[in-house]
Amino acid sequence: MYRSFGKRLLDISGATVGFVVFAPVMLLIAAVVRLSLGSPVLFRQTRPGKGGRPFTILKFRTMRAADGATGDAARLTAVGEWLRTTSLDELPEFVNVLRGEMSLVGPRPLLMQYLDRYTPEQARRHDAKPGITGWAQIHGRNNLTWEAKFRHDVWYVEHCGFLLDLKILATTFIKTVTREGIAQPGHATAEEFKGEAACER
Repeated sequence: MYRSFGKRLLDISGATVGFVVFAPVMLLIAAVVRLSLGSPVLFRQTRPGKGGRPFTILKFRTMRAADGATGDAARLTAVGEWLRTTSLDELPEFVNVLRGEMSLVGPRPLLMQYLDRYTPEQARRHDAKPGITGWAQIHGRNNLTWEAKFRHDVWYVEHCGFLLDLKILATTFIKTVTREGIAQPGHATAEEFKGEAACER
């Protein structure tokens, strides 16, 4: 019952409240990004949703355009780094939740090119909608190995429930304030997932 109806109700109510509460902050961030990075203010990228179906994720832009700088970390600005460490760059994803493309809680949406690199077990992470936060995020986020991330993602898919989602949302708030697990050393977020070989390291 919760998976088919209650979770969507929680998503709509939570994202609506979040959007309204953070609207002034989002307007301020948009102005800061516009002044520091120019247009566009929003970062748009195709990501896999439930069942691997593509959708366009929305975030605040945190990087300069690719102009010869080597690697994402080199393109990350001071403003962008601050947005990421506070997770404020994720606020536009409330729109994705309201559209039904994402959930408040679920496995984080990764990159389209990863789809054919998953094992059948790892691919089960796409049996649920991707989330703004998730079980992996409160257990280490980008400090986790890929194997550990996917193990947490699949565990969540199997155990999804109302009380678990509330726990994840509450813990996410605490983790965001303490800024834990934002990025791996030398990476803007995490190293590229290259398949099973990456999980065996």
